[in-house]
Amino acid sequence: MKKVSRVVAVAAASSVVLAGCSGGGPGGGSGKISDGKIVLGVLTDESGPYAELAGKGAVEAVKMAVEDYKAQYGSKAVTQKIDVVDADTQNKPDVANTKAAELYDRQQADVVLDVPNSAAALSVATQAKNHKKLYIDISAASTALHGASCNKYTFQYAYDTRMLAYGTGTAVTKNGAKNWYIVYPDYAFGQDMQKSFTAAVGTAGGTVQAHDPTPFPGQDFSTYLLKAKSASPKPDVLGIMQAGGDLQNLVKQYNSFKLADAGIPMAVGLMTLTDIHSLGPDAFAGVEFTDPWYWNFDATNRAWADKFQARTGKRPTFVDAANYSAALQYLKTVQTAGTDASDSVVKGLEGAKVDDLFGRGGTIRAADHLLVHDAYLAKVKPAAQVSTDWDYEQIVQTIPGDQAFAPAAESGCKL
Repeated sequence: MKKVSRVVAVAAASSVVLAGCSGGGPGGGSGKISDGKIVLGVLTDESGPYAELAGKGAVEAVKMAVEDYKAQYGSKAVTQKIDVVDADTQNKPDVANTKAAELYDRQQADVVLDVPNSAAALSVATQAKNHKKLYIDISAASTALHGASCNKYTFQYAYDTRMLAYGTGTAVTKNGAKNWYIVYPDYAFGQDMQKSFTAAVGTAGGTVQAHDPTPFPGQDFSTYLLKAKSASPKPDVLGIMQAGGDLQNLVKQYNSFKLADAGIPMAVGLMTLTDIHSLGPDAFAGVEFTDPWYWNFDATNRAWADKFQARTGKRPTFVDAANYSAALQYLKTVQTAGTDASDSVVKGLEGAKVDDLFGRGGTIRAADHLLVHDAYLAKVKPAAQVSTDWDYEQIVQTIPGDQAFAPAAESGCKL
């Protein structure tokens, strides 16, 4: 098998000081660091349908976190030797499983971050448990990661399907779309999305008349769209649960088959900035969706987004911002603990407050290792209202974290 991991030397080069970072720490400059260095592994989709929303951008965001950590702590950092390594999951759970083992064993990664594709993420969580090393999930949304499949070394950081469903499913149903037709990718993420949206729609007073699983990844969704268009009774809304490249393909075909003209608007379960940019805002104009983070929400987010764009040529997605935040939170926890020993870092993360550009007022729950933070109900602007490049979203409502996420008692996690 061709080796796809590589080590990226990270230079210390940023002057950004973030809220929540404080100078110094018990570790000082002589902490107990395994192998004399810290290794952050980014396991992501670098070649498939999720490459735009994560991929190289996620790797760059983690590198930015390392630079900001070094700039903040300087000579008081537990170590100045920090490497970032990355690997491509190819969106296959078996490949993700193998690559996670390689990162932990051969690359000596202390923590693995990201992992789009919930089936792949669940495999990586098992590797983390077996290796007794950390995995911080960013771009996989399955609630099983902090629920039935939770473990001591796995944390879920950015979002989950319940959060997406609570925001979008509730809002769209209460706005009058009582009768839903859902299409979803037939793997762990899509199955969880279908269940979460069905529950949210029902709680809001609606019903799901049908839900169709589609192959993942998918290219041709015409069969499913024509079924929805001819369904009786006519659905009030088509709930689209695909993401990344699959979402873009489906929406192109949705518009081609003119479902909106037939009186069946769409609701999107998971959408990122790069989806809107790829198809153009008019392809999604007026669609409401839940976003865990938005680059143009305020001056703090814009300042970081400017730095990210200068390095990558694009504005960051919520996945990029969450990878940055998680990497920085990990390094700060190592700093405070004075060691990268996994059990010590896990203890430091449990119950930790996260108050940076991503996790405003957030808390990592000790009971199930889920970061609870505010989310946003957003609406896509039509092109005529876009005055700044990449500024495609209007934030309609802030959803407090304790409403967006289910209570820990409902997760089913037994650590």
